[in-house]
Amino acid sequence: MCRSTVIAICTFALAVSAFAATPPATPPADTLKVDYFSNANTALAPDGTLRLTNPGSAGGGVCADVYVFDVNQELSECCSCYLSPDGLRTLSVNVDLTNNPLTGHVLTTGVIKLVSNVATSTVCPLPTKIVSIFGGVRAWTTHIQNGSFVETEGASQDATLSSAEDSRLNSECSGISISGSGSGVCTCGTGDGTL
Repeated sequence: MCRSTVIAICTFALAVSAFAATPPATPPADTLKVDYFSNANTALAPDGTLRLTNPGSAGGGVCADVYVFDVNQELSECCSCYLSPDGLRTLSVNVDLTNNPLTGHVLTTGVIKLVSNVATSTVCPLPTKIVSIFGGVRAWTTHIQNGSFVETEGASQDATLSSAEDSRLNSECSGISISGSGSGVCTCGTGDGTL
């Protein structure tokens, strides 16, 4: 009786530890933000901006993985930017997000996706593999509207990040890292400790 109780307890403990070590099939809510930009790199139009902050809900620094897509849904640039708790980082659409496209074709319109990950250091590597996903990044984008190039600013929209989408984003950024020869890597702008 005692031996079967010990076996049952050990089996239960192994099952619990295996369950705890398995990442969730779907990343937690509030890890994906989606936005757009328009009239970028257009004569006479002002530059748009993407502002990022870390409200501290991750309990420390986060990496904001940035993915910039063209109108044909192709990844043009990607990068990962460190955000300390309560830090603010400002990225230029023209300079930081669309100035180094993989294809050499500078974008005027496109989509920005942001995935937030727990930072393990103040240097965030290119998002080429799935890491510890955690929500927390907040983002606002200045949109340059047609006609008189009126600027509007709005919060980036929350979206559900599936494991398949996370895998696709990382795989495409990995492709840029491997074959882009430096092209296709965006930059992290100013703020949050940068000059």
